[in-house]
Amino acid sequence: MKISGRNKLQATVKDVVKGAVMAKVVMDYKGDTLVSMITIDSVTDLDLKPGDKVTALVKSTEMLVMK
Repeated sequence: MKISGRNKLQATVKDVVKGAVMAKVVMDYKGDTLVSMITIDSVTDLDLKPGDKVTALVKSTEMLVMK
């Protein structure tokens, strides 16, 4: 898969907090905490859970999660 984002951070999911529509994904990146808000559908599609290895894609206005 090719993607335009150049800031790719290999991280580990620490927690997934689901709300009604959105979920907060908390990740560890080399001892630092990254947080991303993504849809519940994306959490389901990616089957995100604590301990998963993911790639956090950082753009100037948002952070995306890729697994």
